[in-house]
Amino acid sequence: MERPEAGINSNECENVSRKKKMSEEFEANTMDSLVDMPFATVDIQDDCGITDEPQINLKRSQENEWVKSDQVKKRKKKRKDYQPNYFLSIPITNKEIIKGIKILQNAIIQQDERLAKAMVSDGSFHITLLVMQLLNEDEVNIGIDALLELKPFIEELLQGKHLTLPFQGIGTFGNQVGFVKLAEGDHVNSLLEIAETANRTFQEKGILVGESRSFKPHLTFMKLSKSPWLRKNGVKKIDPDLYEKFISHRFGEEILYRIDLCSMLKKKQSNGYYHCESSIVIGKKPIGIRDLINEALHRETMGLKSKVKQIKELLLKPETQARIRRELFEGRLINNSNSANDVDFSTTLT
Repeated sequence: MERPEAGINSNECENVSRKKKMSEEFEANTMDSLVDMPFATVDIQDDCGITDEPQINLKRSQENEWVKSDQVKKRKKKRKDYQPNYFLSIPITNKEIIKGIKILQNAIIQQDERLAKAMVSDGSFHITLLVMQLLNEDEVNIGIDALLELKPFIEELLQGKHLTLPFQGIGTFGNQVGFVKLAEGDHVNSLLEIAETANRTFQEKGILVGESRSFKPHLTFMKLSKSPWLRKNGVKKIDPDLYEKFISHRFGEEILYRIDLCSMLKKKQSNGYYHCESSIVIGKKPIGIRDLINEALHRETMGLKSKVKQIKELLLKPETQARIRRELFEGRLINNSNSANDVDFSTTLT
């Protein structure tokens, strides 16, 4: 029996060729979806025995280039529109560090009072671990989920140990932002690894985050951008002479205990710290010698206040006052005593 293909003549080949041209536009429109499919690499041969593989492969290559170019343009546009409004914060809670920075700020202000408006409030001191863009409530919830997923990774990294962050010296970003430096040491590598893990975790959730390679841990204490008025009045840079005495000053150590997801734009808390959407606690909060001393002093003070209150209540009792009168005036002649000599202890003690 003769195969059906054997009956194909030159006219049919022309029809096939014409149909092929008519389908080129359709093929171009659908190529985006075809290039990623398994059958896109299968050789195509028409009934006339003419192989179109080189032309189609060329077209596929052109379409792939267009797709890649379009994706790059979209990524660039997305990155251009990227404006971070949330960040991961490690709050600074060590009172020694806060006190040292306040002394530094006051020393600078004494030399140039205009810079008072450039100072960061003590309630806002923190280390920024990661910045991101969360555009709505759903994305904020996704960010919270990512933060919660970050906790076991950090605890596994630290293996039950505390991450101590020592601060020493002063640095600037382009003489526009003043910050306290994180001292060199193994803790820097651990913090960088935590930042990279956070970056990866949030990106996997589809959140647009800042570049991890630009992460430089620091503790900001002043920035000129807080007051545009300064530039108008000739203050364009932070003069290094202003903080010369603190260039190698050791401010203290902060132990990583908490990481917060904070908003840059929402109203700050009453203590000056940023609006916090969620937090994770890393291990247990350590208790230092200073904390133990403060706790002991607090207990002693409360004990003394309680004893003073008991003594006051005892002295105000009528029977106690009567007994005191008898002991004070015993042996005196009754005719020498008068009402003016009576002591009203109730008014004396209150």
